[in-house]
Amino acid sequence: MKQFFLLLVSFSLLALGCQKEDQNEIDRNIILKYLADNNLTAVEDAAGFFYIIEIPGSEAKPTVANEVTVRYKGYLPNGNVFDQTAGTNTATFPLSNVIAGWQLGIPKFGRGGKGVLLIPSRLGYGDRAIGTIPANSVLIFDVELVNF
Repeated sequence: MKQFFLLLVSFSLLALGCQKEDQNEIDRNIILKYLADNNLTAVEDAAGFFYIIEIPGSEAKPTVANEVTVRYKGYLPNGNVFDQTAGTNTATFPLSNVIAGWQLGIPKFGRGGKGVLLIPSRLGYGDRAIGTIPANSVLIFDVELVNF
């Protein structure tokens, strides 16, 4: 009986681990397809997100401890926009209060920098649906780092 229980626990852990790896691979393939379909070249960060720097901005870059002021548009790979700043409006918030993909990605830009962040679900909202964003969604953001 004890061996059966250990086998069951081991199988369950293996299955959960495979599901997580599978979602990471699914997300990566979605991002790679999006890049190919849109003829874009991006850098893949070791953390698993991709980024495109269109304008690098200043040499000074924010850290997760900074408050940042940005303009952005957030959308899914199918083009559905789920959030954005309107016109020339900006949004200001502590970088520590946002999804991990932003905490890791925004510091790639200097003040005045612009680009694109392509964020796998595990660095976004994971398996939670948030508003119009389905669970396990790759998130894409056009970002301008106005100030920090």
